[in-house]
Amino acid sequence: VRFLCVTDCDKNSVKLQEGETCDFKWVSADEVLAMTESELVGWQMKKFISSPKVYMTCGKICSGKTTYAQKLRQKNKAVVLSIDEIMLAMFAQDAGDKHDYYVEKLKEYLFKKSLEIIESGINVVLDWGFWTKTERNYARKFYADHKVACEFHFIEVDDEEWKKRIEKRNLSVGHNEGAAYYVDEGLAQKFAEIFEKPESSEIDVWVK
Repeated sequence: VRFLCVTDCDKNSVKLQEGETCDFKWVSADEVLAMTESELVGWQMKKFISSPKVYMTCGKICSGKTTYAQKLRQKNKAVVLSIDEIMLAMFAQDAGDKHDYYVEKLKEYLFKKSLEIIESGINVVLDWGFWTKTERNYARKFYADHKVACEFHFIEVDDEEWKKRIEKRNLSVGHNEGAAYYVDEGLAQKFAEIFEKPESSEIDVWVK
């Protein structure tokens, strides 16, 4: 491979230029990745096709985002950045009145940290819900401005299943099994007032 062009044009519209182009071949990204090193000019060609990506999990609290994030981590050899993980490690259930302030500062930090990880050639999973359209739009623009590929994965659960998962989590937290927040009526109500279900145009992968 001497030159690689990524295009979505019709195959029949491509014409060889006399004296400039001797031949060309249509291949998919998977076919390029499957080529041996001897078939490629060097590792740069594979890096061009398989640039690292940011995966963002969107969904209600207790919808299964963290479990899904771990599946993405394993599948894509990624690093998971989780606000809840850090908050619980630092404050357990007792962040107090500054909880929301700490969360916003952590988001700023983790957005910047994700770029460092991406620059190292490693995929990233952001696991913190992205509850509002404003937040989702900000994330899209942030990565577009830094020329980083990203995807939103929305984990959808109906209200009945959501309530069951909250009860299951609270029971687990009550028995000190696993690190998670206890979701009382106040937190559930706060979430219900904040959460904005995404439109299909916002989401790359819809998980039901």
